[in-house]
Amino acid sequence: MWADAVFEGGGVKGIGLVGALSVAEKKGFRWKRVAGTSAGAVIASLIAAGYTADELYQILMEKNFLDFLSPNWFNQIPYIGPLLRIWLKKGMYSGDALEKWLASLLKAKGIETFSDFQGDTELHVIASDITLSQLLVLPDDLINYGYKKEEISVARAVRMSASIPYFFQPVKIRHQSHRTHCYIVDGGVLSNFPVWLFDQEEPRWPTFGFCLVSSSEKKINRIDGPFSMLMSIFFTMLEAHDNRAIQGQDQLRTIMVPSMGIKITDFSLNREQKEQLFRSGQKAAEAFFRDWTFEQYLQVRGKRN
Repeated sequence: MWADAVFEGGGVKGIGLVGALSVAEKKGFRWKRVAGTSAGAVIASLIAAGYTADELYQILMEKNFLDFLSPNWFNQIPYIGPLLRIWLKKGMYSGDALEKWLASLLKAKGIETFSDFQGDTELHVIASDITLSQLLVLPDDLINYGYKKEEISVARAVRMSASIPYFFQPVKIRHQSHRTHCYIVDGGVLSNFPVWLFDQEEPRWPTFGFCLVSSSEKKINRIDGPFSMLMSIFFTMLEAHDNRAIQGQDQLRTIMVPSMGIKITDFSLNREQKEQLFRSGQKAAEAFFRDWTFEQYLQVRGKRN
């Protein structure tokens, strides 16, 4: 059966979503449209390019996520260096390493720009324009900035979506109509879990949301300065509002993967932690699909023909 898939942002925890994806693929689902925010955008882009969940598992298990934190001379200055880079570059790290890694994986499947997608799967990437205060669904919304589909790099679009504020520097692009430079950051600022994206009056196939949920145990964010306060606000926004929003009809289309207490920016994740996350995703998906039917899906959504 065809289905659409929407992947939540979750930083390094994304391998848990791949675990859930692997079960869905074994159930026979194939993806018509995929979308994602941040790490979810990375997964969605690779699926659209033709990678399977098993291939993604191998790629993510072997990847050292610390490679994404490109060293720079600012890091050699204790305390002041990172703050200075944030002041000058608006992020502690550039994000170049993530973009190059993803670009090489996409190129191996013949994908560089959005116009290269010729298969059955359509890709949508969520990002946030903090200059014009608006949600972006890429590539379509970049056309309004004066770009053509064949000019938009998939890896660059995903990097926009994954630019965690203050952690990775924003991507700056020029808006032709407004004649100003816009700063594009993590899509999670405005919609970390855009499961609504493919909603329509009479669904031809289901939409599945793949998201990460924290444990019921309350997490304490230590706030000891303005930077830690800003990061606490951001992570609270990412993790709290989506957990409350998954209710009603969304529960029947959302696979909720326990995140095992791992944070978005735990880039030092080891192999054992990755395995735990992957298995957590598998177990969540197996429980989800145990009683799931498309007929019930339509009934709950109130769209039965």
